[in-house]
Amino acid sequence: MSRTQCFEWYSRFKKGRMSIDEDPRSGQPSTSTDDVHINAVRDLILQNRRLIIRKIAEDVGISFGSCQAILTEKLNMHRIATKFVPRVLIEDQKANCVNIS
Repeated sequence: MSRTQCFEWYSRFKKGRMSIDEDPRSGQPSTSTDDVHINAVRDLILQNRRLIIRKIAEDVGISFGSCQAILTEKLNMHRIATKFVPRVLIEDQKANCVNIS
């Protein structure tokens, strides 16, 4: 542990602080993974499943990483043979499988 850190903790405890943890920071909330952008990405993918992530991000106006996070985490999609497909069946597909069987 550095000498500076020891002085910092000493100063905090002297002022009455009981924890060495950092204070929570306000930070800026992420605005690129909100519902508006998620719906825009979903609409683009449903129109053309062969779009590349860079093109989707450019059309929606968000970063490449945010677009990739929306596709994989929020929309639960991944690439198969250059097409984005859902990882799990949607309700319509489940109902269709039940009707067929």
